[in-house]
Amino acid sequence: MDWGSIFIDGILATIGPVTAAYAISAIGLNLQFGYAGLLNFGHVAFMLVGAYGMAITVDLGGPLWLGIIVGILTAAVLGFLLGLPTLRLRADYLAITTIAAAEAIRLVVRSSWAQPLTNGVFGIQGFADSFFDLNPFPPAELYGIGSLVVTGRKLWVMIVGWTIAVLMTLLIRRLINSPWGRVLKAIREDEDATTSLGKNVFSYKLQALMIGGAIGGIAGMLLAIEQQNVTPDAYLPQVTFILYVIVILGGAGTILGPIVGAVVFQFLFFTVDALMVNTQANIDWVGDLLTPAAAGQVKLVLVGVGMMVLMVFRPQGILGSREEALIDER
Repeated sequence: MDWGSIFIDGILATIGPVTAAYAISAIGLNLQFGYAGLLNFGHVAFMLVGAYGMAITVDLGGPLWLGIIVGILTAAVLGFLLGLPTLRLRADYLAITTIAAAEAIRLVVRSSWAQPLTNGVFGIQGFADSFFDLNPFPPAELYGIGSLVVTGRKLWVMIVGWTIAVLMTLLIRRLINSPWGRVLKAIREDEDATTSLGKNVFSYKLQALMIGGAIGGIAGMLLAIEQQNVTPDAYLPQVTFILYVIVILGGAGTILGPIVGAVVFQFLFFTVDALMVNTQANIDWVGDLLTPAAAGQVKLVLVGVGMMVLMVFRPQGILGSREEALIDER
């Protein structure tokens, strides 16, 4: 068993751009769920429309900077359009509506009649060349310490991704510590009491959905840029549930919870994945019992068991408190 290789695989996944993108998206979801109490099960749709807004703009001849602006605005507009008919619904109805809307958007994007614009199931490729032209590191050169090395191309995306994650965290900290944020937390605890104080609850919830959606759009764009590819099937409903795991793991309603949750989740997920692959390949009876595909699925079972243990012993998450975790589910 190559324990060193297993550990290195986990570390590389933890510091990688995918983890940064998940942390950014979880920051947006944390604003909606952790602070506003919105049970939005369609958060992946914001990532999808953000990425496609950027990719389509570039594919039609626009510059990448314009595509990024379009992606952010598209995600915010989706939050507005999705929030208008749904935010007056009870939490469980809101969850059903948002997950259905997200899946409907994905199916529309991959449909044949949308293919002239979205390229259907094949997606759009090669739209981030101008981003990599700004890379100060030679793309093929290796950077790191010992076995922890990444290419210059990946290092560039990592630096940009984690910088955005820090900036989004600072933005949320500023918002939550403002009067606007205090009203948002009051809405989470008791909508009726907040309404009785003269606050427009619907307006605040709509703003939270739009801002969190825009942040999710930024995460979708980062994923698309890192892969130089955007396809509809990369934005399946399970992405939203992974983001919920990250938010709950780090601590819903905490400033640093999404980043801590993303780092811990990705490290455990990919370390267990590498462990299962090595176990299946090096221990004969395990190889006879499990196919490579089945061994890869065991990690999902182990992650689920880990979340159950967390909910039993620390339901508020790593950084959370029971008071901040209260969500009005009436």
